[in-house]
Amino acid sequence: MKLFPKNPVLIIDDEIAILDGQKTILQSEGINNIICISESRDVKHIMLEQAIDVVLLDLTMPEISGREILKFISENYPDLPVIIITGTNDITKAVECMKDGAFDYMVKSVEKSRLISGVKRAIEHRMLKNENRELRSYLLTNQLKHPEVFSNIITGNKQMQQLFSYAELIADSSEPVLITGETGVGKELFANAIHSAGNNKGEYIAVNVAGIDDLTFSDTLFGHRKGAYTGAMDARQGLLQQAKGGTILLDEIGDLSKESQVKLLRLIDNGEYYALGSDIPQKSDARIIAITNRNMEEMVECGAFRRDLFYRLDTHSITIPPLRERREDLSLLVDHFLIDTGIPYTSEIISLLTLYDFPGNIRELIALLIDSARRSVIEESLLKIIQKKLNLEDNSTVESFRENLLLSGSQTLPTLKQTTELLIKEAMKRSNGNQTSAARILGISKQALSKRLQQN
Repeated sequence: MKLFPKNPVLIIDDEIAILDGQKTILQSEGINNIICISESRDVKHIMLEQAIDVVLLDLTMPEISGREILKFISENYPDLPVIIITGTNDITKAVECMKDGAFDYMVKSVEKSRLISGVKRAIEHRMLKNENRELRSYLLTNQLKHPEVFSNIITGNKQMQQLFSYAELIADSSEPVLITGETGVGKELFANAIHSAGNNKGEYIAVNVAGIDDLTFSDTLFGHRKGAYTGAMDARQGLLQQAKGGTILLDEIGDLSKESQVKLLRLIDNGEYYALGSDIPQKSDARIIAITNRNMEEMVECGAFRRDLFYRLDTHSITIPPLRERREDLSLLVDHFLIDTGIPYTSEIISLLTLYDFPGNIRELIALLIDSARRSVIEESLLKIIQKKLNLEDNSTVESFRENLLLSGSQTLPTLKQTTELLIKEAMKRSNGNQTSAARILGISKQALSKRLQQN
């Protein structure tokens, strides 16, 4: 079973019955990584040996009091949330404890829901602190701990590298992740990388929720009991059971029905679900990653998607930039996808590809390369395909096509290098190859022109 949270919740109380009761309550809500201590003298030793995420602390104990332990934690572990749980509802003591650094204050007769919500809030607070600290470390070192899990995502783009760092940072979190981006940018590759980078003992299971009704959604994820509906001849486990201790990917989450959104929200909030035909709740510890190419904020505003569910899914958020915003990746992608074909190609192919915006992103690029690779001259093949995609008139050569497109205006703004190359070429043509005349046309010195010609 996957432990939650990552580091234990430490419960400190000299009464064994209190320890057992609080432990049982927390375990019933999936908080199962717990250490109980009845001897206050053991606290410092435990904390030196073991990282802790949250402390539940009794005030009145023999040997070392709760106030002394609270001060020790505040001085030595200032980011560690401590929840005071005492037998008396004393406002003065509560204020004093909060001044000493306590995260929360409760009495032992506290309701179960209040205890659970307080501990969960403390865990989230601790996780955010840890993530912020680790993120600062990543930004300073710019190094990944597990670069191999991102090997299937071909990029040299700085923004993408930062997303790798963030993805690795949240990999061990149990909170949901929402990955957005246009069609074909690699959202599922990111989801798989997050699963691989995390401390997961279970499987990674993907399910597309687009266009399925609530019954199909519930049956697929939650399973059913025998006789739950017509045709349910045998009981069946859902995908949540198969993904136990692992990750469940919900593809096209923006298309989920309103009825299913309610069930998913309950699953995320409580870790509970009901198999069809059953009134016995089951627990799930599968990490939920949702991906979509739709604008979720717009869907929330128009009422197509529940606001509360969006906020829960968006606990960790990754937006992958489209290929047109990272054109420097084109050469890497071309090398990656064509290197094994054995088909020769030149740098001209990259110049051609930069002229097109790729609304289908990497998926469209791969399809275009595969189609072109079937032909004998890949550049000329790409020329014809891109001309057709941009609805341009036919040009006989790659060179004339580029010149026509760049100089007549295209949907893609040419780079400064491309424009400079064409201007120099045109100036040399008009001056019949005389560098002095060409330099005069361009308004630069002959030496500067000569240097640029050598570079080209």
